[in-house]
Amino acid sequence: MKETNELSEHPGFAGRMARAFITSKLTPVIIFASLLMGILAIVLLPREEEPQIKVPMIDVMVSMPGATPKEIEERVSIPMEKLLYELPGIEYIYSTSMPGKSLLVARFYVGQNLENAIVTLNQKLETNFDRIPHGVSRPLIKPHTIDDVPILALTFHSKTYDHFTLRRIAAQVDDALKNIPEVAETKLIGGNRREVRIEFDPLQLAARNLTAADLVPRLQQANRQTYTGSLQNMNREVILQSGTFLSSAQEIGRIVVGVYGNKPVYLDEVATVIDGPEEPNNYVFFGSPAFGEEAAVTL
Repeated sequence: MKETNELSEHPGFAGRMARAFITSKLTPVIIFASLLMGILAIVLLPREEEPQIKVPMIDVMVSMPGATPKEIEERVSIPMEKLLYELPGIEYIYSTSMPGKSLLVARFYVGQNLENAIVTLNQKLETNFDRIPHGVSRPLIKPHTIDDVPILALTFHSKTYDHFTLRRIAAQVDDALKNIPEVAETKLIGGNRREVRIEFDPLQLAARNLTAADLVPRLQQANRQTYTGSLQNMNREVILQSGTFLSSAQEIGRIVVGVYGNKPVYLDEVATVIDGPEEPNNYVFFGSPAFGEEAAVTL
């Protein structure tokens, strides 16, 4: 009991400070001044919802028609990764290998100048393009900044509708969002796009002395619209237009693709025209320092 009283009579520095604030009449004034300074700091200090942080990212897209994802990885993606890693300021490189295409995303360190990064990357590719295999297109360079990061992502899911229907619903929402002021860009990701597929019947083609190669230029010619000129007469001008774009599977099916037995051959007689969702594509994503060795994703 005596030891407790001695401790209470001889407090330490913290105890003396607490005792001084408890008994002082300035304590409420100090608390009020602190609250006032905090409120003034919130009201008067400038602030920004999205601070401008410089994180340069550059997409490099090349194509090699007819190549498989594995060939794209070994002949295009990996050599370009090694080449771009020689650039100063590079932090990560992400590569995506797809059938006939390759996409590399070069991410620079925070604070790097975007214009300098674009110039150095472009010069590196141009001076070493002889190392890229034959048949690969020239690279398409597309820069990105932190402003390109979306501020809102909407996900549509349903137990009733399929991916094709959900994408069409999302497209309607996308059109509505574009009408909102200060909306810069919107983008649809995922789902199945609308696609018109023509599946030829080899037996029907052979029976009419036709081949798929014969039909391709005729289909391209049918789906064309051009303005051929204008006629002016008596202060009036008439614009002449030839052809029109195809708008439905029925119109595509009634295209004349040849003549057999003195009769026209329509496309729907030798092929099946399907207007619906596109077929799923398989994309293979190959290694980077962030994604690990290898991963495969089916969209």
